[in-house]
Amino acid sequence: MGQDYDVIVLGSGPAGESAALNASKRGQQVAVIESQSLVGGACTHQGTIPSKALRHMVRQAIRFNQAQIFRDLGDPRTLTYPKLLSHAEEVIAQQVAMRSRFYYRNNIELIHGQASFVDRHTLSVQRQGGRSTQLRAAQFVIATGSRPYRPADIDFDHPRVYDSDTILKMTNTPRKMIVYGAGVIGCEYASIFSGIGMKVELVNTRDRLLEFLDDEISDALSYHLRHMGVMMRHREEVDRVEATDLGVTLHLKSGKRLHSDALLWCNGRSGNTDALNLSAVGLEADHRGQLQVDEHYQTAVPGIFAAGDVIGWPSLASAAYDQGRAAAASARGKEQCRFVDDVPTGIYTLPEISSVGLTERELTEAKIPYEVGRASFKDTARGQISGETVGMLKLLFHVDTLEILGIHCFGAEAAEIIHIGQAIMKQPGEGNNLRYFLNTTFNYPTMAEAYRTAAFNGINRL
Repeated sequence: MGQDYDVIVLGSGPAGESAALNASKRGQQVAVIESQSLVGGACTHQGTIPSKALRHMVRQAIRFNQAQIFRDLGDPRTLTYPKLLSHAEEVIAQQVAMRSRFYYRNNIELIHGQASFVDRHTLSVQRQGGRSTQLRAAQFVIATGSRPYRPADIDFDHPRVYDSDTILKMTNTPRKMIVYGAGVIGCEYASIFSGIGMKVELVNTRDRLLEFLDDEISDALSYHLRHMGVMMRHREEVDRVEATDLGVTLHLKSGKRLHSDALLWCNGRSGNTDALNLSAVGLEADHRGQLQVDEHYQTAVPGIFAAGDVIGWPSLASAAYDQGRAAAASARGKEQCRFVDDVPTGIYTLPEISSVGLTERELTEAKIPYEVGRASFKDTARGQISGETVGMLKLLFHVDTLEILGIHCFGAEAAEIIHIGQAIMKQPGEGNNLRYFLNTTFNYPTMAEAYRTAAFNGINRL
């Protein structure tokens, strides 16, 4: 029996989409298997797109209510959670329509159904409606993504208990919400909920928020979440969850009992590999459902590649696009591919956070002589004009070579601003140098001008 395709991609999220497009544009016959009825994966339907759309509308309402010139036009505006979701649904529909066109225009066959391996070159696809078909390919790219981790002893079928998928179906606006897990997703939703006036208790199992961040940035996030009314509880672990018709009680191992109208569980994710029958090809996922890959994104089985959340860190849509493209390149025999290991962080809390490179703690532990340059957004003309005065830009650079070692940004448009510094850090040799910001004219007024201010602030410390 011959093969039906050169490459079959499992999943249509960022990793799967980019892998399929890369293979198709190189003349390969490609099919994409998607278990859901619409393309886009968790990124489009449960993760990045809806949560950022929710956050955008909350941010708009906060700015309206805080600006006196708008308050003079009418009473403060309040948003209900269902109203926020309606905006997210509009954006999701636009994303699905756009991404569906990608497959059509590039002659990629899109098959909806649940795939499982029969052997190294064969998949069985259980189609929607009950019938199954078998497909053959020379190479496979597994890009099935991840889902929220659900402990077996918590009743997620209870109408007051949510995870980061089901929270997008919540039909009311609770007065009080417990968010268990203070990772990126937990912090983002704590911002959203508190921004529409809900009381939020954020339970963190670690010593501080987002420990991978620079300490100063983590401290700033803690301060502003508290300023928004979020109650944070660090170094706590769940003992059990008690959910009734009247509310939810979170029993902690420390003996505390927290009461709320609803619970959002945001404590880890699991790779979507359990339905793939990996044993048929000699593959095994780890305890989190994730697959191990080499520097070419190939699994332990030659010809089967994996990318995106299903391989774990960094579990970001931005990285998944690049990983999928690299996996497709490796699958067609390309010897060199980019292994994604230098991804900027983009955290869409209120205010947002972004960073690239090393933190002060890492530089200190490595005994690298560095200095710091800072610029506060409250001191920029653009920040004062727009009212976005919260936040700062922080440059870490080598005291001898002036090489930029880390950039950390907190405040409005941080995830956009970071890319200016990232571009300089990626320059080879002496191109990565603080003097670029001293010797370059920036538009005025802009938020990007903070780079120049921070560079002068740093150079003056030497």
